[in-house]
Order: sequence, then structure tokens, then C-alpha cells
Amino acid sequence: MSHYPRYRQFYPKLYRKRMPIFWWVHKRAHIHFIARELTSVFVALFAVELVLLVRALSEGPAAYAAFLDWLASPLALVLHALAFAMLIFHSVTWFNLAPKALVMRVGKTRVPAWAVAGANYAAWVVVSAVLAWIIL
Repeated sequence: MSHYPRYRQFYPKLYRKRMPIFWWVHKRAHIHFIARELTSVFVALFAVELVLLVRALSEGPAAYAAFLDWLASPLALVLHALAFAMLIFHSVTWFNLAPKALVMRVGKTRVPAWAVAGANYAAWVVVSAVLAWIIL
């Protein structure tokens, strides 16, 4: 027996509207959405870089020095500058989206959107300050 249903001559076909590949370029909100989603690629690249850094550390001082030399190359610096800009955009758009994605209530009262976004920005500043203090 076949797993596929039999074709019937007069069976109605499903209507599927053709969607062009660049459907999202016609509205600013869609461009913003796609840009935010594409910036997550840079988040993944930073995660891969962190894994490679740990791997270089585990392979010894020579591998770690070679990795640091690669990080100091002009290509790596340009990629990091671009990735940093994309990560800032990703973070800002995510923090602005958080009040819509996370509806918080205290009792029966909804926490205002500015409070949710403000808490995210405050946590970002605190974590950045702590990391800067540890690194510097």
C-alpha cells in the first residue's frame, strides 16, 4: 500500500498564493523585523568564536597565541566592528520588543512597557559595568 492518497481527477487543488522571495522589502516594519532576525547570525558567530577561544586555550599557549594573533588581524577587527554594531542593534530591538513579548502583571495591574524595557536596559548597564570592571 502506498502512503500517498490516490489522485482523483476532480479533487480540488489547494490555492497557494505565490509569494515573492523579497516580500518583506515593501514595508518598513518588515525590513526592521528581517534585519533584527538576521542580526542573530552575528550572535551565533560570537558564540562560535567563544567556543574556538576555549578550544585554543585547551590546546596550549601556542594555539592561544595564534588565536590572539588572528584576532588582531585587520580582517578580524573589521568583522568584530560589524558584529558589534549588529549586536547593539539586536540588543536594542530585543529590549524594545520585550514588553510586547513578556506581559508582566503585579496583581491585576499590568506593568508598564517602559518599566519592563527600562529594567532590561538597567540590567544591561549593570552587567556591562561589572564585566568592564573585571576586564579592565
